[in-house]
Amino acid sequence: MAERGGLWRRRPAPPDAAFRRLFEAAPEATALVSAEGLLLAANAALRRLAGPALPLREATPAASLLAEPDRAKLAAALAAPHSVAPFEARPADPSAPEDACWQVVLGPVEASDALLLRVTDVTLARRAEARLAGGSRLETVGRLAGGIAHDFNNLLTAILGGVDAARGVGLPDAALVELEQAQAAARRGAELVKNLLAFARRQTLVPRVVGLNEVVAETIQLLGRSLSSHVVIEFALEQPGRLVKVDPVQLGQVVMNLALNARDAMPEGGRLRIGTGHRLVLRPEGEGPAALPPGRYAVLEVADSGQGMPPEVMARIFDPFFSTKGSAGTGLGLATVQGVVAQSGGHITVESTPGQGTCFRIYLPRHEGLAPAEAPVVRAPAEAPVVRAPAEAPVVKESVARPLLLVEDEAPLRRLAERALTKAGYAVVVAGDAEDALEQMVGAEQPAALVSDVSMPGMDGLALARALRQRWPGLPVLLLSGYAASTIGSDLESEGILFVAKPYAPAELLAAVGRVSAVISVP
Repeated sequence: MAERGGLWRRRPAPPDAAFRRLFEAAPEATALVSAEGLLLAANAALRRLAGPALPLREATPAASLLAEPDRAKLAAALAAPHSVAPFEARPADPSAPEDACWQVVLGPVEASDALLLRVTDVTLARRAEARLAGGSRLETVGRLAGGIAHDFNNLLTAILGGVDAARGVGLPDAALVELEQAQAAARRGAELVKNLLAFARRQTLVPRVVGLNEVVAETIQLLGRSLSSHVVIEFALEQPGRLVKVDPVQLGQVVMNLALNARDAMPEGGRLRIGTGHRLVLRPEGEGPAALPPGRYAVLEVADSGQGMPPEVMARIFDPFFSTKGSAGTGLGLATVQGVVAQSGGHITVESTPGQGTCFRIYLPRHEGLAPAEAPVVRAPAEAPVVRAPAEAPVVKESVARPLLLVEDEAPLRRLAERALTKAGYAVVVAGDAEDALEQMVGAEQPAALVSDVSMPGMDGLALARALRQRWPGLPVLLLSGYAASTIGSDLESEGILFVAKPYAPAELLAAVGRVSAVISVP
């Protein structure tokens, strides 16, 4: 140093010293490597990336940075440094995450025999890509599951109708017992389909404004009987509670599902914490479809002190048919949870550490309006699907003045519905699709009601109803579908259209027809 005018000034550093200073301060993990693959120098960023278990001294083999299976890639790059493209490799550091990934670039240094090795940690980028790919894959699986569920609901409707018809032909008691088993199996199949539709976000929800704390409290009353005495339940319900617009029954089942999973993760006992809160999100969090958008949220948290999950299990917990319970689980529990949350406009996240437990957080959009007068009603999860209509429907003793128009493209379901309606006393005009129905209505008087499937080749049931209402504005309409009403993309209630989800029993169909055709005059 030399002092001039009271100021200290540095003498110019030699070129190699300046290079070393820049090299050491570079944010990218970098090393100089000999043609034989030995380290000549490594900067601080590379030493941090390599970890404390591998001191990077001069003459250390550069290959020691990489896991054993990937060292051949570096050897190939050393043999042809002018032509080898960047490659990916796992670090040798034993403390690195299981999915750790580096991108390695090796190239010559101008006017030098040394080679420049650059290493970039791309672990987070690869995780983001995997999440995006997983979201796209699950979306595809969801569409497939929704289609399968629709067709399966049609089959179950035919089975339930066939069982109902067989009961009325005077079979012996032993045969009736077999029919009961067939009906029970069909109902269990319907429950499985409901889970598939929940995963595909196509199930029927009945959302309304409820207090989140009230829904949780109702579920907790049911929960205590299902948990081991060794599991301590802790509650932390925020006061005042927040309002959300959800289907309280489905949200209760979500809480129940998460709590029972937590119980299974604590076979020796532990602590289960269920809490509520709120959060303001100012900017998007996360990547792709799973990102949490900005907004005001009510937060539901279910956490346990159980076994936790390794990263490879965490990556698949929402996949349909993935289960860690072997034959004891269907693999649809958490897929259903995610579907219900998503269909309610919410998001779900999970954090888990092996040996330390798991925490699920559900973010539901807050309802900022006033609370409804009535309290939420949360029913216990049922073994059979929720019945959408009374089990017994009144039979029409007289013939109605005008026939019903029945439109169904599936021949077994068409015969089932026609048989049930005519047996109940209705006159029925039957069509196999919307075009056939319109053709039969040319020059005809207004039917008593339209009873139509939604999903049909060509014109769908909703379009058919609107076309017929252009001619007869007051036409009563009942739509049937293996999908949920929410997937039709229209507010059916505002159009005065009744909806029944498949599978349905003949009595349920008759009850719905009775409601929609109440204006029919009976002579």
